Amino acid sequence: MTRIGIIGLGFMGRVHYDTYSKVSGAEVVAVCDADPKRAAGDLSDTWGNVDKGSTRQLPMDRIKGTCDWHELFTMPQVDVIDICVPTPAHVEVATAALATGKHVVCEKPLARSSAEARRIADAAASARGLFMPAMCMRFWPEWEWIKRAADEGRYGRARSAHFRRVGSIPAGWFRNGKLSGGALLDLHVHDTDFVYHLFGKPRAVFSQGHVGQSGEIDHVVTQYQYGADGPAAIVAEGSWTAAEGFGFRMQATVHFERATADYEFGRKDAALMLYADGKATPIEVPKHDGYVGEMTYFHECIRSGRKPTRVTAEDAVTGIQIVEAEKRSIETGRPVAL
Repeated sequence: MTRIGIIGLGFMGRVHYDTYSKVSGAEVVAVCDADPKRAAGDLSDTWGNVDKGSTRQLPMDRIKGTCDWHELFTMPQVDVIDICVPTPAHVEVATAALATGKHVVCEKPLARSSAEARRIADAAASARGLFMPAMCMRFWPEWEWIKRAADEGRYGRARSAHFRRVGSIPAGWFRNGKLSGGALLDLHVHDTDFVYHLFGKPRAVFSQGHVGQSGEIDHVVTQYQYGADGPAAIVAEGSWTAAEGFGFRMQATVHFERATADYEFGRKDAALMLYADGKATPIEVPKHDGYVGEMTYFHECIRSGRKPTRVTAEDAVTGIQIVEAEKRSIETGRPVAL
């Protein structure tokens, strides 16, 4: 049994708690939150940008609660420290967690800046325990299918792609861009990371966008530019500027030489469709989501003693570096080389 202590019980902390109930051999044994109500197991006031997580009251008869993350670090029953605190706190909490020798998983984005992310990556490189940044889209079953199809050349090369992730701005600290980094960092990093995962690091980015309610860039459209041997046209859009009631949209379309894969979050018939040879075919994938996928993978790594390779701290640093280049492109109106 792998025993987990979760630090931060907002929306993502609650999602992670619910996720572990679906991961064989995983058990949450400790939680920490600065809010005494949440630390006592009452999660009734949590919120998020998608309808995830159903637990409102934790079973505190078998979970130890605290408001001090240093105390959680010293609990002998905790094998894995799961960090779900606001992004600016990641560098302090994650580096301290890694120094304990326990295994650590940290929610995305890894840090508020690539410089802070580098500090975490360096600490992870010398830590006794394993470390993984929680980049869930790499484990989303439909997106895993797209990655495998591209790697195998199943339908020829992927020549172009369009990713879209749009919704209203979440409540709470996300609305302070100095903390969250705005939609550019907190939301759009999902698609920037997946573009990097699918196609490699681009040579340059050209981005357009604008500042929104957070005070940081809350709408971005980026062209990821590759050389002659790479894909011709890769675009991703991310936004927190949709009006209230718009809902949340997550979409991806990848055009291969002999087929088109199209994903739409929440589509009733099939979230992922393949169009080839004049036919539209629903693609069946495992029913779990990317949160279950990433935590199952991390716990398999822990049980086998092997370092995670499907996503690494270095990957998370690179993703934030690309996002920072996108911001500079918006500010200058020019492509920015990487």
